[in-house]
Amino acid sequence: MSAVDTPAAAEPRTRRIIPLLVFALAVALLVATPFLPNYHIRVINGLLIYILLGIGLNIVIGYAGLLDLGFVAFYAVGAYTYALLASPQFDLHLPFLLILLIAAFLGMLTGILLGIPVLKLRGDYLAIVTLGFGEIIRIVMNNVDWLTGGPQGIARLDKASVFGIEFARPVEIYFLLLVIVFTVAVLVWRMERSILGKAWAAIREDQDAARGIGINTTNAKLAAFATSASIGSIAGVIFAASQRFVSPESFTLQESVLIVLMIVVGGIGNILGIVAGATILILLPEVLREFAEWRILFLGLLMIVLIIIRPAGIVPRSFGPDKLIRGLFGK
Repeated sequence: MSAVDTPAAAEPRTRRIIPLLVFALAVALLVATPFLPNYHIRVINGLLIYILLGIGLNIVIGYAGLLDLGFVAFYAVGAYTYALLASPQFDLHLPFLLILLIAAFLGMLTGILLGIPVLKLRGDYLAIVTLGFGEIIRIVMNNVDWLTGGPQGIARLDKASVFGIEFARPVEIYFLLLVIVFTVAVLVWRMERSILGKAWAAIREDQDAARGIGINTTNAKLAAFATSASIGSIAGVIFAASQRFVSPESFTLQESVLIVLMIVVGGIGNILGIVAGATILILLPEVLREFAEWRILFLGLLMIVLIIIRPAGIVPRSFGPDKLIRGLFGK
């Protein structure tokens, strides 16, 4: 047997099969999507928005180990920021990129305001407070008619425009989402590998020990909430620009739970896991739409099976983007 045919030599080739298949499938989907009917493109746009939301919430849950059930509030902040600044509601029509920056700042500020009172809370108590925060935001938007339009929402939002290029049709929103999701994913991945990311990991594993070795847990937690909230608000802006209509019904507790489920099913603390979890929980119900009476039951059973078989998620934390890159390029 030659050296090339030995099991040790064949093992690296075997380890590259899964990354290559994942990469090929992703490229095929990205290339084929613009040629699909508008309905299918809208579904994929929704998937990309949920992936963006999952990446944002994963900073708090996956990296810092803080359970947040009110993340949809930041999503709503971004959506209503766009609705108020790019609609006839107050006859304001600011540029899309400027609104994106304003929404990111407001989301960051809201995240810090939420983070300050819950710094000493953990586990279930933190989940209850954040859940209440999300519901408060939704109820306020549902009742302040003069500002948010109340239950009727705000319609006739401006089309998104970047440097004179309009993004109104589903395929145009798709390309805009691709750029934003990819950019945010790379930045968050780099943050995970930074000193701040190491601090989040230490807090996740043992908060008291992290404080004992000199980590400022207060600042690290606030940074996690602020960064997560900014990404959630950016997703809200894209959602509002694509729908050109917002209302409180889009920001219920069910949305927050869905985003948490995406992370848990896909793999906590892993961007690739978020993609896997979002694909299952967003695309599968659409695939099973013909079986309307049974699809939720099937989805629930599938989640139970996945949690039993893969308690750490479909994609383990150890198989991150860096490992995928090494598998593709053999580094």
